[in-house]
Amino acid sequence: MPPSDSTRESSRQHCDLATLPLSGLRVLDFTHVIAGPFATMMLAHMGADVVKIERTGGEPLRHIPGFKGRDGHSDYFNAVNVSKKSIALNLKDPVDQSLVQDLVKQADVVIENFAPGTADRLKLGWEDFKKINPNLVYCSISGYGQTGPDSKKPATDPMIQGVSGLMSVTGVSDGPPTLVGAPVADVTAGMCAAYTIVTNLLAIEKGGPGRYIDISMQAAMMFAMGPRMAETLQAGVVPPRMGNQNFIRVPSDVCISKDGKYAFVHCSNDSRWQAMCRIMEKPEWAEDERYETMESRLALRAELNRLVGERFAERTLEEWRPRFEAEKHPFMQIHDYAEAIDHPQIKHREQIVELEHDADGPIRFIGPPWKITGHQPKIESPPLYDADKDTVMREWLGWSDDQIKAYQAKAKS
Repeated sequence: MPPSDSTRESSRQHCDLATLPLSGLRVLDFTHVIAGPFATMMLAHMGADVVKIERTGGEPLRHIPGFKGRDGHSDYFNAVNVSKKSIALNLKDPVDQSLVQDLVKQADVVIENFAPGTADRLKLGWEDFKKINPNLVYCSISGYGQTGPDSKKPATDPMIQGVSGLMSVTGVSDGPPTLVGAPVADVTAGMCAAYTIVTNLLAIEKGGPGRYIDISMQAAMMFAMGPRMAETLQAGVVPPRMGNQNFIRVPSDVCISKDGKYAFVHCSNDSRWQAMCRIMEKPEWAEDERYETMESRLALRAELNRLVGERFAERTLEEWRPRFEAEKHPFMQIHDYAEAIDHPQIKHREQIVELEHDADGPIRFIGPPWKITGHQPKIESPPLYDADKDTVMREWLGWSDDQIKAYQAKAKS
């Protein structure tokens, strides 16, 4: 028999320091690629039971060519699908559609990122599911939202970086708009989805009805860029590309040391400017009235950034480091990905997680950024394709072996 409503309710409400905040929460995940899987991975990190519904043959990320020396490995898929279960269904088949409806009855959350209108055509939409589970939180993620003039347009992370204005302020002043070197639009949309899902679950716990959530990648990226867009919103100024410089702080730029290493040097206020003059042993800069205030330094941006860069190039990075650290002045070596992974602070926080995968062997990935009181997340290996169907039928639906065999017979016929 399926779990009773009272059992489901108590499993969601009971949470102490020995359990994760979302323990007992059931998430039916129809998403693929990055944005949706990132959202459900965040929920899984907090204890949610996430069941990933994959198309026959597996979701697209399983089929991305392997990285160098990793042919045949699903590393990109693994990066955003830890701690989930996988079941493969033909969503156009009546037998599997019936199974989906049974699962929805036991779910707390459904999340999908089909093209707008697709879920409705497959009878997997909010209007279909709220009839069989009125307390459901249903989240749709798409490029531009479910309605509006651009809602039907295809969207990928680069498209959203472009349309949101992010690329327009990324890159050097005399170069083209530049793509950020990570899927920031996908991930930002995923984080917004996870946040909105959890807050709406709280509303339902307080007695509210089920909720529908429409997440637009474009809107999420705009939301994240809000602080930087204040210049355009309030002053009507369209900012240019400035490379690594800061639009309201000078000096602020990437400098190259004598030994060819990159570091970011940033001066955030007038007292920091005085400290920088001490660090660089340039008292004449501190005494120069032209550099006295941030406003005056902004007028001499090119000159000051050049002076600081030339001075920085006279010593090695390790010669500069203790001088900046002694003044507690903003300064950081620029790391590549390998150096970032190997950083002592990341090691201290144990954020690089190592797991053994049944098909891919030892794998590493970036764990969640939080440390919380009490029980810590136990990260599980990413699922093999369609590896958990029987388990989900038993745990979510209470099906017996005979019922599972009956489903299998119908699905094959």
